[in-house]
Amino acid sequence: MRAYVAEFIGTFWLVLGGCGSAVLAAAFPELGIGFAGVSLAFGLTVLTMAYAIGHISGCHLNPAVSIGLWAGGRFAAKQLLPYIVSQVLGAVTAGAVLYCIATGKAGFDVSAGFASNGYGAHSPGGYSLQAALLTEVVLTMLFLLVIMGATDKKAPPGFAPIAIGLCLTLIHLISIPVTNTSVNPARSTGVAVFVGDWAVMQLWLFWLAPIVGAVIGAVIYRYISADTKTA
Repeated sequence: MRAYVAEFIGTFWLVLGGCGSAVLAAAFPELGIGFAGVSLAFGLTVLTMAYAIGHISGCHLNPAVSIGLWAGGRFAAKQLLPYIVSQVLGAVTAGAVLYCIATGKAGFDVSAGFASNGYGAHSPGGYSLQAALLTEVVLTMLFLLVIMGATDKKAPPGFAPIAIGLCLTLIHLISIPVTNTSVNPARSTGVAVFVGDWAVMQLWLFWLAPIVGAVIGAVIYRYISADTKTA
């Protein structure tokens, strides 16, 4: 149970910190942090929680990561469901807190997006479903490669949270204009449920694509690391 509570707290922090920066600070008049600031906020949430709870739960904070680590032989199948439930509950709870904060400002309109992920008319840059699908698959694939490589027993110890946090920052720098960046089904769900309508209708892509990408990335890393060990 301690691991599940840790995943709840960690995913709560990821959504509150990352999506909160997008909703509350990205376009703040004259002093907004912009895409770069939001990207850094997401990376910092993972980096800080990896040091805080990595030794307790592994700090997945993401159903796609949990599934990818299972596909890569690093995680037990029996723990998948409770981890995913904990992550989604943490994300939705953070979405609720963020909603309560955001609605404290006159004129706030949740239908404007609330940091939800989308494609087509709901992509920040107007990118198509196909472009969004490819972006989410490829970037989640690379995310898993970095996670598995940085946490490998042969990797330099103690630096994995930095590599993973910076990787997530880079992923956001690339893809915020395309999908508002998911690579995490829990993060997408945590805010989409408060927008409803189009955000929930498009949510399927932000479950499917990250999971597919994560499994591909895990399988690739399992292959290349096996080659290294036998060389």
